[in-house]
Amino acid sequence: MFGLHTSAGDLADRFGPDGSFGLGLEYLTKNNLILGAEGHYFFGSAVNEDPLAILRTPEGSIIGKDRLLASVVLRKRGYYFGGMVGRLFAFNDKRSGIRLTLGAGLLRHWIRIQDDNNSVTELTGEYKKGYDRLTGGLALNQFVGWQSLAGDRRSNWLIGLEFNEGFTNTLRDWDFSEMRKLDEKRLDIRIGLRVAWTLPFYQGKPEEIFY
Repeated sequence: MFGLHTSAGDLADRFGPDGSFGLGLEYLTKNNLILGAEGHYFFGSAVNEDPLAILRTPEGSIIGKDRLLASVVLRKRGYYFGGMVGRLFAFNDKRSGIRLTLGAGLLRHWIRIQDDNNSVTELTGEYKKGYDRLTGGLALNQFVGWQSLAGDRRSNWLIGLEFNEGFTNTLRDWDFSEMRKLDEKRLDIRIGLRVAWTLPFYQGKPEEIFY
């Protein structure tokens, strides 16, 4: 599965949009009920906060241990995994129609700090954890869209809108830039488009039982 999402809630203060990819495993009953689990990894380049402000010169640069300007970039990284239940509201005997699922699981995100030359001592080893703002907690997930499951087993896909809400807080004991623990409760929201290709395994005829 692949996705494009925008950030909302507290997540928008920290990050911009992201792309994602992942995998899922699910079972579709005779009555078109969906039971499954899924996970996806998301990534982006827009970071709105600067956890390295304390390391920067007045001009905004970071000086490495070689006394040269360091090449440091910030990236958005995270993942979600959890279980789901739902229903396929099919409009024909090939089980293609509107797909609706509700899920719950775990959400984590952090700022990836990329020091290409490993020239900044403060961004090595355990020190880096004081700047990455690792955040996580329980999350909900909803999807609504169209799913096509063809009887010839060749065209099986889905597309629709996805909503992800994380009830999170920091997982680090100290933030070096803020000089404190970031203990505020957060509501991190991702909203976007998901597309996926389905690889079905059938038991009996496709019109009867498959998963």
